Amino acid sequence: MSEQTKEAVIPITGMTCAACAVRIEKGLNKMDGVEEATVNFALERTSIKYDPSVTNINKFTKKINDLGYDIAMEKVELNLIGMTCAACANRIEKGLHKLDGVTNASVNLALERATVEFNASQVNTTDLIKQVEKLGYQASLKDEEKKNISDQRAKELQTQKRKFLFSLILSIPLLWSMVSHFSFTSFIYLPEILMNPWVQLAFATPVQFIVGKQFYIGAYKALRNKSANMDVLVALGTSAAYFYSLFLTIASIGSDHHMVELYYETSAVLITLIVLGKLFEVRAKGRSSEAIKKLMGLQVKTAIVIRSGTEQEIPLEEVQVGDIVIVKPGEKIPVDGEIIEGRSALDESMLTGESVPIDKNAGDSVIGATLNKNGQLKIKATKVGRDTALSQIIKVVEEAQGSKAPIQRIADHISGIFVPIVVGIAIVTFIIWFFWITPGNVAEALEKMIAILVIACPCALGLATPTSIMAGSGRAAEFGILFKGGEHLERTHRLTTVLLDKTGTITNGTPILTDIFVEEGFNESEFLQLIGSAEKQSEHPLAQAIVSGIQNKSIDLVDVEEFEAIPGYGITAKVQGKLIIAGTRKLMIKHNIAISSALQTMETLERSGKTAMLIAIDDQFAGMVAVADTIKDTSKEAVQRLKNMGLQVVMITGDNERTAKAIANTAGIERVVSEVLPEGKAEEVKKLQQQGKVVAMVGDGINDAPALAMADIGMAIGTGTDVAMEAADITLIRGDLNSIADAISMSQKTIRNIKQNLFWAFAYNSLGIPIAALGFLAPWLAGAAMAFSSVSVILNALRLQRVKL
Repeated sequence: MSEQTKEAVIPITGMTCAACAVRIEKGLNKMDGVEEATVNFALERTSIKYDPSVTNINKFTKKINDLGYDIAMEKVELNLIGMTCAACANRIEKGLHKLDGVTNASVNLALERATVEFNASQVNTTDLIKQVEKLGYQASLKDEEKKNISDQRAKELQTQKRKFLFSLILSIPLLWSMVSHFSFTSFIYLPEILMNPWVQLAFATPVQFIVGKQFYIGAYKALRNKSANMDVLVALGTSAAYFYSLFLTIASIGSDHHMVELYYETSAVLITLIVLGKLFEVRAKGRSSEAIKKLMGLQVKTAIVIRSGTEQEIPLEEVQVGDIVIVKPGEKIPVDGEIIEGRSALDESMLTGESVPIDKNAGDSVIGATLNKNGQLKIKATKVGRDTALSQIIKVVEEAQGSKAPIQRIADHISGIFVPIVVGIAIVTFIIWFFWITPGNVAEALEKMIAILVIACPCALGLATPTSIMAGSGRAAEFGILFKGGEHLERTHRLTTVLLDKTGTITNGTPILTDIFVEEGFNESEFLQLIGSAEKQSEHPLAQAIVSGIQNKSIDLVDVEEFEAIPGYGITAKVQGKLIIAGTRKLMIKHNIAISSALQTMETLERSGKTAMLIAIDDQFAGMVAVADTIKDTSKEAVQRLKNMGLQVVMITGDNERTAKAIANTAGIERVVSEVLPEGKAEEVKKLQQQGKVVAMVGDGINDAPALAMADIGMAIGTGTDVAMEAADITLIRGDLNSIADAISMSQKTIRNIKQNLFWAFAYNSLGIPIAALGFLAPWLAGAAMAFSSVSVILNALRLQRVKL
């Protein structure tokens, strides 16, 4: 995406099948300034990359409306203060319209209120309020008036329920009259009045034109735009049955016979079953976004901040960077920030998967939505709103669920040409039956044509891929695996080689005290107290590791009388009147300290990848401590899992060969690429790709970013830097290498699920059309099968939400 390219995500309502999505996609892609537009039928939204100097969101909205669909926007009311005349109202309106994502803004001067419709993926209420304030007025949110897309989905669900019940009540008498006329059901009582064609017309007409109105409107819009969709098939099929029956009803005037070969029940029952299928579909689509709902449910609604010296509880949207936030025990952290006062244990399991609460003190950073277990904290907000870690995670999951996997484009292409072909087949079938199989029998030929039109609906085909992508990426997010897009979710299952960075990926990334050796004649506790007190003055990471390890043994450190750091050698210090020398062999030799007895042990430690430091007290060798960046507890198990999956595992590091091999051996990795410069990591990825390997690069640092971008799949450890996560295709929030195997497993399961869906969707249409053409499928049964096919595809995709990794 070029520097001036922008991306817009617009929610769409009114799509009935994959053909609708394809039509919108084609229409948007033809617009000047649009680089790429993709439409997700299951998520009911479009993602558009465009040049803002050529086009804008309002033009996209108009185009979508012209194609016969509507935009699902959020609507909010703002209370305004400071307006004095109509010019003020006009100024605010114009100012709000300038914001990307705002589709309509109306300001009422008398009520001092603004009603704004906007796309929540482009702009939020905080942006609206800031824009009003920028114009010189004050604005506040009228929360109770806010309407969002979830409300619209609930409303749609209620509408479909009402339509279904209305249609069902009117269809039952027609179904009763049909069922009772089979030879094997002749015993069923049938009231005489139900055999009257005019009574049947009275039952069928409201179903056809009130409940079925949506299909006529959809078909008209599709045909007006020179395309065809599910609505065209349904409208054609049910209209053929209804109007043929109406013709026979009119023709029966003056006849003594009540019952003629009518098909009112066919059109009414078809519409009832299709509406039932839509009802199930809306309900299932709602469930497919459970991951987003769970993540959004982690967010708190309010925060206590200190302003003007007093504590105030304000909506989360109003918290600003720099605000001091009070978090009491048992409450969730509202924003990302830094502790400036207090200490507590924080439960970060909902984001990191780490079940053990982590102790936090002043100066430590905290993540919004994590739980404060015991102490009261004062936190300085550093990231708020859409910039918080949780908001970024939600954004990544939403983008992944809204993106298209390459496999979906095949289905979309087929759906786009499918409907016209089906209409052609239906017409040919009618002709064959009417002229050759049952000459002159309109009813028989019509029945076969209707069955084909109904059974061939491409809904299942359109839902097959996006519902699986939504469910799979959502479930992965619950395990701390964030796929940035459907294409990455699809490509991950093809991996053959995993390239692992060492520091912070295989290892913990911070050195710890691993070994202590004390010479005879020295007390271990005193030895540790003296060396810990001396090293406390040093800022070197190895010294900090020694101090931390000694403090963990509950040994109190004392003040230092003198201290000197000798770069490249070590330190000297005076503690409790004793001279402490700690460092390398060269430092010991410089001070004429005999260390020959310790050299063999020291070499053994260094061969195992540890850094050993020699300690002398009052010019006498007293012992040795060793520090190492140890591998994570789960690294060895994770490497073995990857091997069991048939993957080649390679470790890459800038460290020296001896240290690298020691770590690799511990982790169970045979192949090591060591002493590699940052730019060299990307080159190593390229070499593997040239050998035909599909490579995943896993890293956590800024120096890993080029390699992450170069790899077929870049995986960033979530505990690492923002740069690495930005460059990667997948973020592993938990920092556990098992997440690599989990991500690959989730990809495999999702692709398998997509293939199952596509197979059954293709098989359903491929088998259903010839069966209907041969006359073995009644139209009402075709309608039931069509509704079942869409629902079965969604339910199969939703199985991914129960996957265990």
